[in-house]
Amino acid sequence: MTFPKLKHRFHSPLSILDGYIIRNFLGTYVFAIALILAITIIFDINEKLDSFLEAPLKATVFDYFLNFLPYFANKFSPLFVFIAVIFFTSKLAGNSEIIAMLSSGMSFRRLLRPYLVSAAIIAIATYILSAYIIPPANVKRIAYYNTYVKNKRVDYGDNIMMQVGPGQIAYMNRYDNISKVGYRFSLDQFKDKKLVSRLQAQSIRWDTLYRWQVRDYVIREFKGNREVISKGYSLDTIIPFEPRDFLISKNDEEELTMPQLVEYIDRQRQRGMANIQTFEIEYHRRYAMCAAAFILTVIGMALSSKKVKGGMGINIGIGLLLSFSYILFMTVTSAFAVSGMTSPFVAMWIPNVIYTIIAVLLYFKASR
Repeated sequence: MTFPKLKHRFHSPLSILDGYIIRNFLGTYVFAIALILAITIIFDINEKLDSFLEAPLKATVFDYFLNFLPYFANKFSPLFVFIAVIFFTSKLAGNSEIIAMLSSGMSFRRLLRPYLVSAAIIAIATYILSAYIIPPANVKRIAYYNTYVKNKRVDYGDNIMMQVGPGQIAYMNRYDNISKVGYRFSLDQFKDKKLVSRLQAQSIRWDTLYRWQVRDYVIREFKGNREVISKGYSLDTIIPFEPRDFLISKNDEEELTMPQLVEYIDRQRQRGMANIQTFEIEYHRRYAMCAAAFILTVIGMALSSKKVKGGMGINIGIGLLLSFSYILFMTVTSAFAVSGMTSPFVAMWIPNVIYTIIAVLLYFKASR
């Protein structure tokens, strides 16, 4: 394949050749997703067949699979990016098209441009999906999983204590999320490190948002040396907390859009809650996955831009090894963050930093 007068076309931001590379890159990316998703569906049906037979077909199709497939594709987007780059670039190199491009005056850095444009498109799509579109879909998917496959929802809590507002400390001996009732509740109000009031109730029922109803309550107000006591059977009140603030189930962070996730993390930090590592990890992971699209694109392009004796198979094998090692590395560092050995930010960005160094080294080696 030859590229006549190619030198004169490189001054434009994107040439016909760029469009050719971008179309093939993104087309291969979509094809890789479709192929692996088809295999995933088969394995998933085989693994959860008993649960699928018990659940309504409509719920299985629309609540589970239509929401699971975008979630899976987006979660393993770095793998699909790597496969697409390795496969498409190896094909170009095997047909001597890259040699023709470079011999026509195109620099290796210029050749990388359409790859980075494609990576930018994938990164933007990945962020929009993970930040705004997939979280609402995960609500239905996780609800289906908890109902028909395996319930991982946390419905009970014991000895719950948290700061619900400035100087306000709430305590519940036990909370039942099925009946929405908490038992042996107290709410202490402090001012200048002094207790100014205390509400105690035998039970408290959650309504909606921050609306709670306390039963069999006693309110003590401390005014200097005086104590004012008031009692009652039922009282509707506003207390700025809700069950999801203290009943944290696995994968709850995946149900929050980016604005909701930021709001939740900020609110829990103000309350002094310590068990929010998974939410902070999810926050940083969404950004780290976008950066991974660029890093793995450069690595894949640098690895597969030259002909090798073993053909495309060796490049694909190396690509799969590196992409799986990246995902494994990110999983391991996430576990370190959950255990408190490192911060969520460091845990999510260490793989990107290390693989960026690898990408730079491979790029300079391939460009020689």
